Amino acid sequence: MEAATASAPAATRRKTQKVNTGPRTPWWLWICVTLIVLFCLFPFYWLINISLKTGPDLSTADLWPPNPTLANYKSIFHNDDFTRALANSAIVSLTTTVIGVVVGAFAAYALARLKMNFKFVLLAIVLSISTFPQIAIAAPLFKIWTDIGLYNTLVGLVIPYLTFALPLSIYILVSFFREIPRDLEEAALVDGATHFEAFRKVVLPLAAPGLATTAILAFIAAWNEFLLASTLTSSRAARTVPVAISQFTGSSQFEVPLGTQSAAAVTISVPLIILVLLFQKRIVAGLTAGAVKG
Repeated sequence: MEAATASAPAATRRKTQKVNTGPRTPWWLWICVTLIVLFCLFPFYWLINISLKTGPDLSTADLWPPNPTLANYKSIFHNDDFTRALANSAIVSLTTTVIGVVVGAFAAYALARLKMNFKFVLLAIVLSISTFPQIAIAAPLFKIWTDIGLYNTLVGLVIPYLTFALPLSIYILVSFFREIPRDLEEAALVDGATHFEAFRKVVLPLAAPGLATTAILAFIAAWNEFLLASTLTSSRAARTVPVAISQFTGSSQFEVPLGTQSAAAVTISVPLIILVLLFQKRIVAGLTAGAVKG
């Protein structure tokens, strides 16, 4: 009896170990993942590679720059047009993101909670605006902005950027607010909170992943936008970084400024990479909200 009793826990442990040991990932799958990651990261590495080259080294195809130097980075930061464009892009992108998330949160909450007719049609119209081609409104906006004095101003960029950031914000947040139980808001109302307090203290904290996803996507879209920025600006007063990089010139008429353009492209990519790395879990949670219902 004692031997049988002693062997029982050992058998139980062996069964638990067998149950907890899942199938191992095959070695060929790790190789495939590694190759995909290298394929995706190689263009950015090559951009860094070019940014560390100057003079005759720019025409070489070495995997590592033979004479690495930071001269291109020093050159762009001594360029007043580039630093001013960086500030303009930061102002326009942050303003667009803040307004888009705040207004989009209120609009999405109304669409998710209020009972109204043709709610689906309204949401479809909002989403269709984000798919509208920018080139179709560039020329009309140029004429209107010139007539009313918004041409070559930061406000003149924020307004059209919001036209595309707001529909995206509303679409993401509507699906996220729908997943938050109404019981939590009703409990807050029973405790004496107003509707706005319930929204601010209960719903918004739970919607943090969706808000982070929306903010990052809106910021990236505004930071990278080129067509409207090049159409609605004409000087360094409101020119953004993508437009400033496209207007870099070499030391002579026939020189292509590959080094400085690559250094500037790496510089403006760093903030986006940092944002994604810091908030990658919230981005995934926000994008997958409402995808699985059980």
